[in-house]
Amino acid sequence: MTPFARRRIRVLVVDDSAVVRQTLASLLSSDPELEVIGTAADPFAAAASIGRNRPDVITLDVEMPRMDGVTFLRKLMSQNPIPVVMCSSLVGEDTETLTQALQAGAVDVICKPQMGVKGFLEESRTILCDAVKAAAHARIGKIAPRPVSEKLSADAVLAPPSGRAMSKTTETLIAIGVSTGGTEAVRALLEAMPADCPPIVVVQHMPEHFTAAFARRLDGLCRITVREAQSGVRMLRGHALIAPGNRHTLLTRSGATYCVEVRDGPLVSRHRPSVDVLFRSVACNAGRNAIGVIMTGMGDDGARGLLEMRQAGARTLGQDESSCVVYGMPREAKKLGAVEDEVPLSQLPATLLRLAAG
Repeated sequence: MTPFARRRIRVLVVDDSAVVRQTLASLLSSDPELEVIGTAADPFAAAASIGRNRPDVITLDVEMPRMDGVTFLRKLMSQNPIPVVMCSSLVGEDTETLTQALQAGAVDVICKPQMGVKGFLEESRTILCDAVKAAAHARIGKIAPRPVSEKLSADAVLAPPSGRAMSKTTETLIAIGVSTGGTEAVRALLEAMPADCPPIVVVQHMPEHFTAAFARRLDGLCRITVREAQSGVRMLRGHALIAPGNRHTLLTRSGATYCVEVRDGPLVSRHRPSVDVLFRSVACNAGRNAIGVIMTGMGDDGARGLLEMRQAGARTLGQDESSCVVYGMPREAKKLGAVEDEVPLSQLPATLLRLAAG
């Protein structure tokens, strides 16, 4: 290693299945920026491994013998904080457990790879490696050479804006894109919204099935109604729609009525759902009648889409660096000139309401 070479991110894999440990280690090791320094079958073995060789990031299963992953996560965060990515096969109602993991301090939650499905395994490698890299850059004290796979733009799902978005109307909608560290940031933002706030649609990078549990949790905490998005659902005042995991969510328009469409498609900007896809659809269909917000997260998903929104006349905001868990997506959008103004998380709700009223 030369004096100027960047040190690889050191990863510890914790899972009770030997097959899963081997698969995760293989996928992670295929990325030249990552180094698997060990594997462990349960939290006790993980604790011993951490004592010998501290990792930069831990991938952690939820269901394990001797101690469950969430309990281990709480102990780790209270005694020896290390960025953790929960890697789980839980679905349906069990995803409430993953909500507990995020509240306990996990940086991100991803699904375990499906063995033997080549296309899915390749997507899993992209999602897994990106999640671990993002976790390595996360400030966990806050709110809590292989070829790189092709990185598709929103062109793979939606045609570029035509410049014919509708003229200004009395109704304004809010489109939000967020990733690593975003679950608690979105909660804080939506909890502060009044019951008659403008309609909101959110793309939060998270796995399939988990978004429904996330929406239910927010609905129980907020004055507004929060639901997982479904095709044909109208955008209404006092309502927020969360894009479902593993599918793209787009804004559509019929006359002056806005609806959402949920559709399949490839990973865009290495994500599905993709913020770029949502923001482009908002630029095409709402134009000056929208406000775009890009929040904490790693990578550049949403940067180009937010620029398209601004060019279509929308107001555009970025979460400021001091309040981000990972100042990646807002930074990339700012570099492109897509961000009109940067705002701390604590001031975002009031700023959005002022812009919508104005």
